[in-house]
Amino acid sequence: MKNKIRNWSQYNRALVQRGNINIWLSESAISKWRNTEKYGARGRSNHYSDLAIETCLTLRALFQLPFRALEGFVNSLLTMMDTSLQSPGYSCLCKRSKTLDVQYRKSAGKGFIDIVVDSTGLKVYGNSANVN
Repeated sequence: MKNKIRNWSQYNRALVQRGNINIWLSESAISKWRNTEKYGARGRSNHYSDLAIETCLTLRALFQLPFRALEGFVNSLLTMMDTSLQSPGYSCLCKRSKTLDVQYRKSAGKGFIDIVVDSTGLKVYGNSANVN
């Protein structure tokens, strides 16, 4: 038997809140977005840090986005945060995804997800426990 909805205003608020996205980038994460380290071999060093690529790839896994849509999504988030940063391009994300070992964990299921990026890395928190 299905549960009957008794409090429609609470139900409507819950449906609206499903669209909320909470993403925090600390100042230290913003300063580490671009790569400043040389890797010691011939050729050009990576333009974006592993933290930036890992952040983008985790968002890709969470929202199941293709690389081109991910680039636009991250650019819009960075614009809303009023930063001068840009998302790595889709070809950069695709190439670096093959070499960077990102540890994905399954989502806790239903509920809220908070994404926190600081200088120590990216963390995804779910409704009940730490998801990442």
